[in-house]
Amino acid sequence: MPMKSDLRFSLPTPAQCGEMDRKASETIGISALMDRAGWSVAQAIRARFAPCRVLVLCGPGNNGGDGYVAARYLERAGWPVQVAPLTPPREGSAASRAAAQYRGRIADFTPENARRADLVIDAVFGAGLDRPPAPEVVAVLSAARMLVAIDLPSTVNGTTGASLVEGPDYRMSVTFVRPKPGHILYPGREICGELVCANIGMPEICLEAAGPTIWLNEPGLWHVPAMSLEDHKYRRGVVSICAGQFMPGATRLAAAGARASGAGLVRISAGEGAAAYRLGAPGLVIDDGPLKTLLEDERRRVWLCGPGLTEPEVAASLPLLLASERIVLADAGALGWAGSEPEKLHGVSVITPHIGEFTRLFGAPGDDLVGAAQKAARRIGAVVVLKGAVSVIASPDGRVALNDHASPALATAGSGDTLAGVISTMLAAGMIPWEAACAGVWLHGEAGMRAGNWPIVEALDAHLGDARAKAIALACEI
Repeated sequence: MPMKSDLRFSLPTPAQCGEMDRKASETIGISALMDRAGWSVAQAIRARFAPCRVLVLCGPGNNGGDGYVAARYLERAGWPVQVAPLTPPREGSAASRAAAQYRGRIADFTPENARRADLVIDAVFGAGLDRPPAPEVVAVLSAARMLVAIDLPSTVNGTTGASLVEGPDYRMSVTFVRPKPGHILYPGREICGELVCANIGMPEICLEAAGPTIWLNEPGLWHVPAMSLEDHKYRRGVVSICAGQFMPGATRLAAAGARASGAGLVRISAGEGAAAYRLGAPGLVIDDGPLKTLLEDERRRVWLCGPGLTEPEVAASLPLLLASERIVLADAGALGWAGSEPEKLHGVSVITPHIGEFTRLFGAPGDDLVGAAQKAARRIGAVVVLKGAVSVIASPDGRVALNDHASPALATAGSGDTLAGVISTMLAAGMIPWEAACAGVWLHGEAGMRAGNWPIVEALDAHLGDARAKAIALACEI
């Protein structure tokens, strides 16, 4: 598991935030944190908007309590503010005390009042819902001309990012301590608008007690090996790639990605199809011997199987790799070979499906990409990289990283082959599978961001070395 110091990358779920709040009530106190939260919301609004008519929609829980505090601080700063309670807070609660401290104007919770306001603050439910809010709540939110959410829009699932109901988009969402998965995953990411995460002085022990298992994928969560004066090609690691006779392009792209991201040596096992690869990059080693013989070399621990392979070619290679207890990344053709029987992939270390391949293997993931990837990883005992606008990297032990460090430039044919090569390099460098997958996805995303507008896939390779150097530097700063 990530270390305590890595809590800065954590993405606690709403349920885990509940545990965090319970722990906080034993230490610093909820009222103190609520006051800081509401003050942070008011400050974020004052920094971005000119004074205007504000309506704060307050629910009965702690989210509503934050709303009462924000209203109090905005009114103190001279803004015209009204609070519209959905229902009163529970007697004796921190939210009830916050409501008592607000002595400004009270309005009805109606669409008409929302329409009259210049800015509406949604402090109704925050991340507390996993079901659609009542139609009357949606009607009021939808009537607003401009919305800011406290914590999370009341129309978004805080764990999955799913839209609970068709509703409005928000100009900004102000959350506290750490973002939630729903802030990062789509479509919640788009609905939230600008994300502000405020430090409200939550003791680290409270976040630790919450036991987060979902992380934002950033350097420092993992550490890519740096160059050393004692390096040699075998110390950096050997990446071996199973190649097919009919689709050499995908294999060559994977090999280029592996070389460009720092592999010490890349070898293509091409068998009878070796001639199709020998006119490629001179730094590649092309093997035409039988795979069984090549596996006698114990230095070749990491193998990539799938890019450019037909299903019969996978059937002739993957079982041999697994029987030899190699570290295997399975992609593309290997996933197609498994079909709807993912158990055929037992023994691989990492798989890298896009959503279509994932659906054929495990069934449609639905709205809960994280839960689906976790279940799939446990089922086959391998790290699952579910590729997408936000990629989900799930370990069999339940850890998940969400990668939003990417670019639409990666949406080009062959990009997945390059990614498979990069992750293979991280495995060959000695990283454990989950961390290798996390690092590879981040490096691939960084290369896409550096490659500019509308790059072809081969252009990514020129940026992978700098991406790795940046990842090393960032991790050292933490």
